[in-house]
Amino acid sequence: MITGNLKSTYAADEQVFDNRNKKLFFAACILFLVGLGLFANDYVILMACRMGLMLIAVVGLNVVVGYTGQMSLGHAAFVAVGAYTTVVFYHLVGPYFPAGIMTILAFAVAIAVSAFVGLIVGLPSLRVKGLYLAVATLAANFIVIFLIEQDLFKPWTGGMVGTDTPTPNLFGWELDTKREMYAMITTMAVLMLLFVQNLLRTRIGRAFIAIRDRDYSAEIMGISLLRYKLLSFAISAGYCGAAGALWAFFFARILPEQFELTLSLQLVAALIVGGMGRTMGPVFGVIIILLVPELIKLGFGGLTGGDASMGKYRAPLQEIAFGLLIIAFLMFEPLGLVAITDRILRAMNRWPFAR
Repeated sequence: MITGNLKSTYAADEQVFDNRNKKLFFAACILFLVGLGLFANDYVILMACRMGLMLIAVVGLNVVVGYTGQMSLGHAAFVAVGAYTTVVFYHLVGPYFPAGIMTILAFAVAIAVSAFVGLIVGLPSLRVKGLYLAVATLAANFIVIFLIEQDLFKPWTGGMVGTDTPTPNLFGWELDTKREMYAMITTMAVLMLLFVQNLLRTRIGRAFIAIRDRDYSAEIMGISLLRYKLLSFAISAGYCGAAGALWAFFFARILPEQFELTLSLQLVAALIVGGMGRTMGPVFGVIIILLVPELIKLGFGGLTGGDASMGKYRAPLQEIAFGLLIIAFLMFEPLGLVAITDRILRAMNRWPFAR
């Protein structure tokens, strides 16, 4: 009976797609994304763009929670930092640079600033962990939103009423339609997902996993907790900053309320449902978390006949659905949807010997 994949060389052992099913799955996903961009209607494109934005942020959260084992409930703050950094950067230096490179510069600056903020927020991880670290990161979320809403920074952030966002421009090509933004967001999501997959095969990725499994043992083995915990927060925050920059490019206006606690909880819920510490976990989790509200909206509209007065009951149903999903997966499938997919792929790979 087949029990695994024979690796006869180091190159074969280092391959990301080490069997035919993974290669076929990746190729099918790319073809699906291309076909979606070419033939889907505007509503589907809108949902796909939202999924891409959230996916990048959840992948970043997975770095610090799933791979390094550090709990965080405030990653929406890094998304906010990335979004507002992009807008402020355009206001401050936009007139001094060609429009064709401003998008790339703003994207890079948003990632750098968010990573720096992540270093600061990650400092408590050197002393506390678990629930205490979650509360510390949650406090950072409230602090960032509080600062954005202050009148002192209103000329740049717009305060509580928000601010308009710039139109992305790549070397003279203005991405002023949702379909063009879909191409940009999807490309960045795929590339950043592959980057994290390869990160795990490096010394840094192995250090993250060692800290997650047992930080004291990792330190005894020579892994610097100071360096790698802060590095994981910086990488994670940088990913969320990238999602925030794309958020600012995608939406015509950003508001502080878009980055409050609800977004942080959605990111955590997506990671739990999809599967922590796995590359495809954020993908499955984001799809479920964003599709559930849409399905509830369609079902609720069908049951109530589109009665607007019943709309006030829909939001609580969505919150209840999120809670039930988290509880169900923690109780019955703590490894998330990715574990179910793994079992199916293993059976396919060993066919016809699978039982």
